[in-house]
Amino acid sequence: MKVIHCISNIDKSIGGPARSSVNLVKELIKFDCISSVELFTWVSLNPLIETFGGGRAKLFFLKRKIDLLFQAKGKIFHGHGLWEIEIFFMALKAKFANSPYIISPRGMLEPWALGEKRLKKKIALLIYQNWVLNNAGCLHATAFSEYKSIRELGINTPVCIIANGININEYPIKDFSKIQGKRKLSFLSRLHPKKGLEFLIKAWSNLPDKTKDNWVLEIAGGGERNYVMELKQLTKDLEVEGEIKFVGEVYGIDKVEFLRSSTIFVLPTFSENFGIVVAEALASGVPVITTKGSPWEELIDCNAGWWIDIGEDPLRQALEKAMRLNSNELEIMGKNGRELIVNNYSIEATGAKMIDLYQWVLGLGNDEKPDFVFVD
Repeated sequence: MKVIHCISNIDKSIGGPARSSVNLVKELIKFDCISSVELFTWVSLNPLIETFGGGRAKLFFLKRKIDLLFQAKGKIFHGHGLWEIEIFFMALKAKFANSPYIISPRGMLEPWALGEKRLKKKIALLIYQNWVLNNAGCLHATAFSEYKSIRELGINTPVCIIANGININEYPIKDFSKIQGKRKLSFLSRLHPKKGLEFLIKAWSNLPDKTKDNWVLEIAGGGERNYVMELKQLTKDLEVEGEIKFVGEVYGIDKVEFLRSSTIFVLPTFSENFGIVVAEALASGVPVITTKGSPWEELIDCNAGWWIDIGEDPLRQALEKAMRLNSNELEIMGKNGRELIVNNYSIEATGAKMIDLYQWVLGLGNDEKPDFVFVD
């Protein structure tokens, strides 16, 4: 089986969607039923990878023309994201070749995402995007909440729910006994209004001094210059500039070490279809605070963190509670989080389910629908 993947770009600044698609390609080629996997993406300044290193996985960087993608030949196609012209052309190519295709919306059908540039997206849905969605062999949601958002739009295409997977071996678990100096509350993601950073800075500023004593807040990630300047100005206005560090973008081993050096990780987001950085923090053995804008209710079920309402006050309350815990209590939560990721969010489990999905869409082998695919 030859699989063609397509995503707008795999630049490091894109975050979760880029990492998820690259990780998936790397995992798929481990299966005997896969003859080859090709990933098509636009040229970017700082891609996650330059090559898969040969073998059965190949990476193609598109430039101005998209004809390279239209020449691709595969048994099945898989597009990551919406709205971009290359995903539309991929769907057209698949239809012309009489090959089925999968679409992973990557959170782009969530209410918060649809609210941005609303008019342009409504027009796009009418002109071509509804056609792409309705003619797919299956849509891929990463959580039940994303599945619900898809169905609420009246889309009747089959939908599978397969969580994004991570390579757990890349994230050594934190050792709380080796904590030295100040404890660290950390944020790592794109610096974007969607991520709730204003809530985080304001909540931090309203914490009692005794709670913040021996703590520092470190914010990692890149974003548009004007927005980053607004965030830094907010720290000055609230007189917490000396308590909050903006450390810029971190990748690779630097990202792994950033997470491992964290005492608590926080993502006060408005909306996430998955939030792969949450999985990465949990895999590192770090308790997590995130909002009900993300699909991480399991944090409560597993005693691995806090799953809170969106807003400044719920975040402040969660921070105050979490930051008062001792190292033993935090370590227990961290180990619970690591176990959650090992059991449910490994890239191996994700790859195996995706293979089952491809075979079902293609009508290969057993015709029985996988239990993670929903047709109603």
